[in-house]
Amino acid sequence: MSAQAPAAPGAPAAPGAAAGFLPPSVALCTVGLAMASFMQVLDTTIANVSLPTIAGNLGASSQQATWVITSFAVSTAIALPLTGWLSRRFGERKLFVWATLAFVITSLLCGLAQSMGMLVLSRALQGFVAGPMYPITQSLLVSIYPREKRGQALALLAMITVVAPICGPILGGWITDNYSWEWIFLINVPLGIFAALVVGNQLKGRPEHVEKPKMDYVGLVTLVIGVGALQLVLDLGNDEDWFSSMKIVVLACVAVVALTVFLIWELTDKDPIVDLKLFRHRNFRAGTLAMVVAYAAFFSVALLIPQWLQRDMGYTAIWAGLATAPIGILPVIMTPFVGKYASRFDMRMLATIAFVVLSMTSFLRSGFNLQVDFQHVAGVQLIMGIGVALFFMPVLQILLSDLDGREIAAGSGLATFLRTLGGSFAASLTTWLWARRTQVHHADLTEHISVYQPGMQDQVAAMGQGDLQHGAAVLNNMINHQASQMGFNDIFFLLGWIFLAIITFLWLAKPPFGAGAGAAAGGGH
Repeated sequence: MSAQAPAAPGAPAAPGAAAGFLPPSVALCTVGLAMASFMQVLDTTIANVSLPTIAGNLGASSQQATWVITSFAVSTAIALPLTGWLSRRFGERKLFVWATLAFVITSLLCGLAQSMGMLVLSRALQGFVAGPMYPITQSLLVSIYPREKRGQALALLAMITVVAPICGPILGGWITDNYSWEWIFLINVPLGIFAALVVGNQLKGRPEHVEKPKMDYVGLVTLVIGVGALQLVLDLGNDEDWFSSMKIVVLACVAVVALTVFLIWELTDKDPIVDLKLFRHRNFRAGTLAMVVAYAAFFSVALLIPQWLQRDMGYTAIWAGLATAPIGILPVIMTPFVGKYASRFDMRMLATIAFVVLSMTSFLRSGFNLQVDFQHVAGVQLIMGIGVALFFMPVLQILLSDLDGREIAAGSGLATFLRTLGGSFAASLTTWLWARRTQVHHADLTEHISVYQPGMQDQVAAMGQGDLQHGAAVLNNMINHQASQMGFNDIFFLLGWIFLAIITFLWLAKPPFGAGAGAAAGGGH
């Protein structure tokens, strides 16, 4: 093996540092890593349906309760790009164990919170320590599997990425209804301790290349300010009516200035805290672009459907969860086979098939109406699961394929950060676009309906059982739901074309696509 070169800025261990190391039980180590990753991804959505209960118990308003979600998202987004620097400084094994145990402690603080302020602060701390967990899990999984089996490890992560956010609201609602909201956080304590102990023990003795890189204070400060402000703009924009609010204008200006300084500094600094030069790799560039746009579109689907089912179709939260849950069935069944046999195929072709399926299901939803039944909704979700099963793992493998061993954790952290921002952007844009298209369709529908049309007053009165005023209210409610449905259809028609457009990004990548192929080429894992 060639001598180790100095570690690249923003990267973790040198490529040969952990080469050839296998834990006593790869299976047990995988379980521990998967459990930590599932727990972390689950916590991004588990509190969503419990916010009204949390607000009531802590004597807070609904608006204040949304900070339980926002604080976690902002701090996670800030921490994600720091993964590469932290792994260089402390080593991947130590970073994983410390982050997981810190996640346990902050989860305990969340569960014991007696005020909304304490809960929001605890969630912010929880989000920050959660940031490195997913990318470090990804890097460690890649390192403990031989190159020919890394697809299976990435397939497992892909399944977690899909299934955990779906399970979050369902599990959170069930725990809140049957026990108390505190347990949506306290459940992490035994799981996190188990994961930290198992992985720490299994990877004991794993050689790691630890450095003492110079702290890039300018990069850190501008990153925290810029990403924090941007995430707040995306999270609060809809509620504050975007740029009609001085708060949003100020936050947006702060984000633009801070992120501009951050980009210029990081690209010119000798020892940057975030290695933006990773984008020199063709496959990382193409794969990350495909992942970010695809995840944003996928997140839009996951956000819209439950809201539509409850707002326009009259579903309860539980029934909305049951109608959307089938999207996770086929990924659970297919993912092990995709991981095992995917290496026989071109990753670009597998992902292309995935995006065609995702596009087809989006176009199917664009034809939904207010009479669509449960079986139809759940059936389209089930079909979409095929696309989901074939999407995450191939795209992950593409974006990691030309990174060497020292770059995998940093690249994974950067890609996950951008994916998270893409999801936040999609959530804000989709909510805004749905409201705008609903307004347009509402105006169009009311323009063609008038109580002065022949026979219309009789029909309206009949709707209100003889009461014209009540009938007008019933008619307006019908128009509201129909306009909302038409706006929903518009968005899914657009999403159908977006999924097809992503295919062009995939084919910018060049084989080979073995996970961490760059590491293999350079004497890495």
